[in-house]
Amino acid sequence: MATSKSKSASNRSGLLAGGNWIIDQVKLIDVYPHREQLANILSQSQGSGGAPYNVLVDLSRLGSEFPLTGAGLVGKDGLGQFILDDCKKHKIDTRHVRATNEASTSFTDVMTEQSNGKRTFFHARGANAHWTGEDLDFSKIKARIFHLGYLLLLDELDAPDTKFGTKAARLLAGAQEAGMKTSVDVVSEDSDRFSRIVTPALKYVDYCVLNEIEAGKTAGFKIRQPDGSLDTVSLRHAAGALLQQGVREVVVIHFPEGAFARTRKGEDVWQSSLNLPGKYIAGTAGAGDAFCAGVLLGLHEGWELKRCLEAGVCAAAASLSEPTCTGGMKPLAACLALAKKYKFRAPLERGD
Repeated sequence: MATSKSKSASNRSGLLAGGNWIIDQVKLIDVYPHREQLANILSQSQGSGGAPYNVLVDLSRLGSEFPLTGAGLVGKDGLGQFILDDCKKHKIDTRHVRATNEASTSFTDVMTEQSNGKRTFFHARGANAHWTGEDLDFSKIKARIFHLGYLLLLDELDAPDTKFGTKAARLLAGAQEAGMKTSVDVVSEDSDRFSRIVTPALKYVDYCVLNEIEAGKTAGFKIRQPDGSLDTVSLRHAAGALLQQGVREVVVIHFPEGAFARTRKGEDVWQSSLNLPGKYIAGTAGAGDAFCAGVLLGLHEGWELKRCLEAGVCAAAASLSEPTCTGGMKPLAACLALAKKYKFRAPLERGD
């Protein structure tokens, strides 16, 4: 059985990304107001949002040469058509992105503060809430990796399943059974739903890519110390706990200071982020998905983990240069050149 699965994976090529398809309406504001107070919108831009949309567009702009395929639901409306047209422009196959009359295309109003780039989100779930993934026949889809996101923001897939724990876990198990590698991302939210919704899926995940908040909530560790600094010991423990919860190959945790990965074989890899000047950062929307795209590019191509993390932090740095999620993405060589220009921060690794 193992032989046929590995053979199937090696014969596969490309990335299938399913989940949230969102249009971000990014509004740059002078200040975040108190209730009943006014803020000025200084500029507005429209761009991609949601794990599959962002990751696929980023991979296209990075110059990935393998096939890119989307899966999910959009509304039969102007925003839905914008998404389909944008995918066509980026050579993303949308045969599994269906348009529905049941709901409108999902959108998010992203309020970005001018002084610090901090974001506040007002989200309309729209068509994404209805996507089940049941129309996907993984045996007929030739992609090597299935990336699903965001858990906690897909109503149908977050629903319970008697055998697998959640519908998302069932979907991921189906992809693995067909010979695909699986990858997940999670939305950051302040809730106690992580153990109930994220944990069941981890048994069917090969690559788990989370930020430090999501990893801490899922694994039950506080990764930030009271002064806001990174607790690298808790970070390592959280990665280990996620592997114990079922992740098959690697856990990658990213954060503003850089990234950390731990493999099933016990290999630990640290990577600092770039030392970017404050004026460089136009907005942090999409940086996590950009990091994920860089890492998935490397994993698909079989790179060493250190090189995967370097691609991730450099892709994230490129993303930070524009307020929209994917507007700042560049070809991989241009992203890596940012490291030469701005240099990496001091090494993160700490002793036990």
